[in-house]
Amino acid sequence: MRSHLFILLISLLILKSESINCNENSHSSDLRVFHINSQCSPFKTSSSWEDTLLQDKARFLYLSSLAGARKSSVPIASGRGIVQSPTYIVRANIGTPAQSMLVALDTSNDAAWIPCSGCVGCSSSVLFDPSKSSSSRTLQCQAPQCKQAPNPTCTVSKSCGFNMTYGGSAIEASLTQDTLTLANDVIPNYTFGCINKASGSSLPAQGLMGLGRGPLSLISQTQNLYQSTFSYCLPNSKSGNFSGSLRLGPKFQPIRIKTTPLLKNPRRSSLYYVNLVGIRVGNKIVDIPPSALAFDPATGAGTIFDSGTVYTRLVEPAYLAVRNEFRRRVKNANATSLGGFDTCYTGSVVYPSVTFMFAGMNVTLPTDNLLIHSSAGNLSCLAMAAAPANVNSVLNVIASMQQQNHRVLIDVPNSRLGISRETCT
Repeated sequence: MRSHLFILLISLLILKSESINCNENSHSSDLRVFHINSQCSPFKTSSSWEDTLLQDKARFLYLSSLAGARKSSVPIASGRGIVQSPTYIVRANIGTPAQSMLVALDTSNDAAWIPCSGCVGCSSSVLFDPSKSSSSRTLQCQAPQCKQAPNPTCTVSKSCGFNMTYGGSAIEASLTQDTLTLANDVIPNYTFGCINKASGSSLPAQGLMGLGRGPLSLISQTQNLYQSTFSYCLPNSKSGNFSGSLRLGPKFQPIRIKTTPLLKNPRRSSLYYVNLVGIRVGNKIVDIPPSALAFDPATGAGTIFDSGTVYTRLVEPAYLAVRNEFRRRVKNANATSLGGFDTCYTGSVVYPSVTFMFAGMNVTLPTDNLLIHSSAGNLSCLAMAAAPANVNSVLNVIASMQQQNHRVLIDVPNSRLGISRETCT
């Protein structure tokens, strides 16, 4: 069984041997995005299949805690090697002269932070050195950004710091401003946390860039440049270079695209909520209790899009309804379990389609977004799961595997999220 699990994991992450230019961008404001196990990523892992599932579960638990908590085009690569870490990374150049960092993208967080020279507990050998940047400065306690930072603190010298948890990790950072360069776009006075101390194993090695809607997120800080609009396209495991793109700003975004309204949870305004009204398996809309899909800002209930969770998680009533109808429509075959997946089949099987029905748009998942495959015994599994049973979860998460080879548009000014099919390369 363990060999089957290992082969299944490898089949998801296998890369073709073609050579790619890891620094190439198609045009300004369009960045290459890499998977953590791509040729362009230094963070390749050999995690077991069980570890991968545990990482995804931990990520989901982290998002669940965010959803209910009170408010206190760039190349993309996956950054999957660390528990609760987002799955994709992008190259950011910080300082004058520029120092290059591969930061994780997280659509469910706001503030950016990177490990800085002298950091105690940081795992990366690549650290940003503010003393070598002529444009770097530490913000003082009276700066307005200090009030926007998570859990701000004030040092004896009146410089602003903050501390926060990220999954199972904790960081202490100095609030810093410096020049950020993304592709050909130069962003002066970008505010981020310069990590001085870190603990735990959940942190992306070279830092994180938040794409949420909070005041310190990339989208908010670059509002004049990118007009709070971006899109991303995540590649699937069959992509030769396992890279996609992050497209910043309204320019070059798809014109013909299906959209659904973005919903806002004032308790956690950074998360991108949408209204999932139903799920269809084959031609049947499955019977899901309305409470399992309902948006409720008071509890954090509802459905979000997240780039860091790998497999879609549905609250148990919704998942069981989808799973049972999926099984019913697979003829002459009995479902088995593998790892954290409970609906797997061996051999040649005809699978039903699954369609997410959002307010204003339907998204039918291609087979590559619906099933994971193992070359061992020709095994295939439905790549979804129920929310962990040990939490009172009310959150549905549309995860990266179900988003792959789609362009996902986030248009904050017009309060909409759009999806169109696209081969991400």
